[in-house]
Amino acid sequence: MKLEKLKKDYGDNILWFGRKHILGMPISLTRYILTDTTLYTSVGLLNVKEDEIELYKVLDRQLKLPFGQRIFGCGTVVLVTKDTDTPEKELKAIKKPRDVKKIADEAIRLQRDKYMIRGRDMVGAVIDDHDGADDHDCIL
Repeated sequence: MKLEKLKKDYGDNILWFGRKHILGMPISLTRYILTDTTLYTSVGLLNVKEDEIELYKVLDRQLKLPFGQRIFGCGTVVLVTKDTDTPEKELKAIKKPRDVKKIADEAIRLQRDKYMIRGRDMVGAVIDDHDGADDHDCIL
């Protein structure tokens, strides 16, 4: 995708964009766009499915470097989130995964500072079943 088209679709604050690689070549129809606030995943050519995750919802980051991907200079960045429909997002087989993880780490930190959120703020909400009883032992 051209950078101008991405900026038109996702705004001017694109930090990184890339594709899933197959045998070291970007021939997959999976595209990743990281802006300063959101990670977008777009899959497909004619029927496109797009998913987005707000960066402040990311709880943990992991880097996976399997041998088969390392041969081609790729790796996988895994984001564990508090997003209800996507609790774990994998940026599979991307080039320069360490650099992408560093860019994501910084953007996540800035978003959490902006909203004054820490990981403990998103873990363990009390369920309210509207019966008036406090069920503090029911943790999400």
